[in-house]
Amino acid sequence: MQNKTKTMLGLQRFFIHFALLLSSALLFSLSHPNSIGQKGFFFLAYFMYLPLLILISRLRLKESFFYGFLYGVIAYCIFTYWLATFHPMGILVISFLYGFQYALLFPILVSARIILERQKLTSVVFTKKLLYMQWLILSAYEFIKTLGFAGFHYGLAAYTQWSLPPIIQITDIVGVWGLSALILFVSSLSFSVYQVYKDKLMQRDKSNRAFFSPRVFRESIDVFFKPLIAWLCIFFLVLVYGFVVQKNYDDYPQKTIVLIQSNVDPWIGDHETYKYNLHTLIRLTNEALADLEKQGLEADLIVWPETAFIPRIEWHYAKRLYPESYEQVKILLDFIDSLPAPILLGNDYGVEGYDRLGEFRILDYNAALLFYPGVNVYPPKPEMYKKNHLVPFTEHFPFEKLFPKLYQALLNGDTHMWEPGLEKNILRIDGLGFGTPICFEDTFGYIGRDFVKNGAQAFVNISNDAWSKSLACQYQHLSMAVFRSLENRVPQVRSTASGQTCFIDPNGRIMAMAEPFVETYLIGSIPIIDTVKPSLYNKWGDYMGYIFVILALSLYIINISLGFKKEKE
Repeated sequence: MQNKTKTMLGLQRFFIHFALLLSSALLFSLSHPNSIGQKGFFFLAYFMYLPLLILISRLRLKESFFYGFLYGVIAYCIFTYWLATFHPMGILVISFLYGFQYALLFPILVSARIILERQKLTSVVFTKKLLYMQWLILSAYEFIKTLGFAGFHYGLAAYTQWSLPPIIQITDIVGVWGLSALILFVSSLSFSVYQVYKDKLMQRDKSNRAFFSPRVFRESIDVFFKPLIAWLCIFFLVLVYGFVVQKNYDDYPQKTIVLIQSNVDPWIGDHETYKYNLHTLIRLTNEALADLEKQGLEADLIVWPETAFIPRIEWHYAKRLYPESYEQVKILLDFIDSLPAPILLGNDYGVEGYDRLGEFRILDYNAALLFYPGVNVYPPKPEMYKKNHLVPFTEHFPFEKLFPKLYQALLNGDTHMWEPGLEKNILRIDGLGFGTPICFEDTFGYIGRDFVKNGAQAFVNISNDAWSKSLACQYQHLSMAVFRSLENRVPQVRSTASGQTCFIDPNGRIMAMAEPFVETYLIGSIPIIDTVKPSLYNKWGDYMGYIFVILALSLYIINISLGFKKEKE
């Protein structure tokens, strides 16, 4: 009977823990763009870690690894469900990657509580210290998870606010890390309220005293209301800054740009498919130019999406080993040479050389090529940017000798491995220098920052999310891209395979956007900012991320020392 009761209590405890875990995972996913709400339910982000922190307060250290792993897998399976459309391996890798990350994060959060418990603090001091320790740990993790080979920006708290210009302007000073910390503080603060009222909320306090007894009220003032007032003051200043700093760019000189959206995944198919896709791109471009002519306008730049044209242009023109590919290249080059404006397009650039393992082969680069009609078309010698930051596991895996079976599994999963480019060079048309982050690259702040430091006055992003067949995926991508304009105060255009093709001003506002999942084009203009005044973020980069890591680590170490000191006493 006793064993049965123990088993029942254990199951009850597990289901409570799982309910808290699932609640946090759902809040996390729904706060970002998702299949239910295209723009995401931004207000949920402020409380998305409250159930998680309640769960942390209930866990023992040895079980925190399991629940951390479970949370990471569930949260990212729900959040990035569209990866399964690409290949089951994709969602498996990402969910397990974050499972392992949270399997490390949970014990750190649990141990923070244990460290403070050893100090035998009063309930007020304990709750206050726990509030700041857990907040700093979460804020530091936001930054740490984006670093290294497997760094992934999807899921940062700041990106949930992407459609609210007054709130997100502050990122030109503190980057996304400061905004994420502002959002995460609400979850931590809400948890401190739970701590104060825990016994009454769980009905462990059977006293007849009012819910707001004098003691509890005093604790609330000290633990909750003071930090809340401080947060509200900071949030108010963020809003004031957000309204004041935004500028109108209508009076600036403008460049007219044509963006093409062909609504295909260019990699799917054979030569006949590639030929059909090329004719679609040519047709849409001609329609856009005819539309411009009716308006009495001229294009300054035409943009096709990432790898819009698959056969290697320079390679097939020079080698002529495959007649079908050469013929397609010839059709493309003839069309480009007839255009009234420069064209930027994505292409697989191949060149013979030695890879990093010393093997001689064709080195493939995911490239953006800029052609000037009548100048560098015959023979094709385009200005070029080669993608620097490749997508981990699907575009780049530098550990093939260490994990040969995993590498082979990735290759079997229809991945295309590229060589990373090494320079963030600026491409130019008359009066405008621009950086060309390719797809995944516009999710990283440092890439946009480097482009602007090298002289970019705008970003021309080319992307392909068509493989996902998911509006949520495309909006999640867009939600990150807008911050690159904000951080550096430069305009941006996005030409995508299937959406979201759009114009973004330096305030991070979407000025125009094409309908997703249709063959279409979008015509618009961006301001020419002759001298881009460096923002604080552009000058100092991700300094706030490093500050949170240092503060979290310092506070953790200090409290370990205090705990040992208290035990000796």
